Amino acid sequence: MSFLKEFREFAVKGNVVDLAVGLIIGAAFGKIVSSLVADVIMPPIGLVLGGVDFSNLRITLKGASVDPAGTSVPAVTMNYGVFINTVIDFAIVAFVVFLLVKLMNSLKRKEEAKLAAVPTKEEEVLVEIRDILKARG
Repeated sequence: MSFLKEFREFAVKGNVVDLAVGLIIGAAFGKIVSSLVADVIMPPIGLVLGGVDFSNLRITLKGASVDPAGTSVPAVTMNYGVFINTVIDFAIVAFVVFLLVKLMNSLKRKEEAKLAAVPTKEEEVLVEIRDILKARG
């Protein structure tokens, strides 16, 4: 089997396609959550905390300067405010994924309960056999 043929078989399997769709939707969902955090959630939190914009919180390790050749060298900063925004993004995404998994599990349990409540043909035959045996003695 050629390498390309084997790769094609792998790439078109259902699980790989499902994974690709999930990754694409997940990336788009991540952008939505990032916007939600940066544009909707963080401004009121910053306002409550005295007008703090988390994305601008940083520690300057070395200030901006100009080297001897006249080129400006940007400041070296540790942007912990951006990290705080990222942690909040993650927490929201994790919570939403948890809710989705919980919803899917509850729907799955309901479906399994429906299937368990309806007897199969085998179970119906076994019940008939049991009833016949009880009637005989």
